Amino acid sequence: MNRFAVILLLSALAHGQAGNAPPTGMTPPTPTQAASLNSLDNATKARATLDQAIQVLGGQAYLTYENKGEEGRAYSLYHGVSRGVGAQYRLFTRFPDRDRFEILGRGNVVLPLPLVGVIVVSHDKKNKSDVVVIHDGVKGYEITYKGTAPQDPVELAGYLRRRQHSLDAVLRKWINDPAVALFYEGLAIVDGKATDQVTLINSKNDAVTVNLDQNSHLPMKVSFTWRDPADKQKNVEDEVYDNYKPVQGIMTPHSVTRNFNGEMTQQRFINSAKYNLQLAGDMFQATVDYDPMKAPKKR
Repeated sequence: MNRFAVILLLSALAHGQAGNAPPTGMTPPTPTQAASLNSLDNATKARATLDQAIQVLGGQAYLTYENKGEEGRAYSLYHGVSRGVGAQYRLFTRFPDRDRFEILGRGNVVLPLPLVGVIVVSHDKKNKSDVVVIHDGVKGYEITYKGTAPQDPVELAGYLRRRQHSLDAVLRKWINDPAVALFYEGLAIVDGKATDQVTLINSKNDAVTVNLDQNSHLPMKVSFTWRDPADKQKNVEDEVYDNYKPVQGIMTPHSVTRNFNGEMTQQRFINSAKYNLQLAGDMFQATVDYDPMKAPKKR
């Protein structure tokens, strides 16, 4: 996989910088207003809609799972066009702020295992296409055949922004914050399907919108906006979920599509997923031993 495609894959996963705009026509609430706004009928409807989605996702099983492992194939796209044949990957997440994303290079032998789905048997010479990205809190690391380096600051900022606005963050953290205002915005169409649209705004005027299928009540899309600090332009990012399947009592999307300003940037097709794995603690840790900006030593 060429370097550009790898960067696209990493930046797409990498779950804010500027506050998001409130729903059209609405005045952003102050922290002291949020509690009173949540007592209104509209906010009650919004909360009930989100609670219904949580129950359909698995209720307490969804709200209390500690970690998740998945394996599948990911594709990076540029202007909506796939770059290459994609890459096999594994992703391990430990809620709320740790994950390990492995891009597996070509030539590896992949064997199915019941625990996490795959094990990789590499060549004697380490594959130069293998990339591992680890996030531990607000720190990010990229591991390649050259060593372990700090993650690019722009990619790390993008990852932290997406994690703050992820579906899990919204349904497991945002809605439990008494300073967050909830707005039920009615019907909205996503991929040709009718959805209930709910927007949440926190005390920092940061907003995230969730679209829930009106028939199944499952989340279909999460979106948010942010303003680039360099050019001051507003950007819109969203993630669309499809092909839900039950896994250990939790409804799990097996197709995830990420869009940036209306253009598709990444797709993940999940072959298998498991929750509450026995994961080694050090798999989310890394030590920097390589500086990609430093010129190699001359021989």
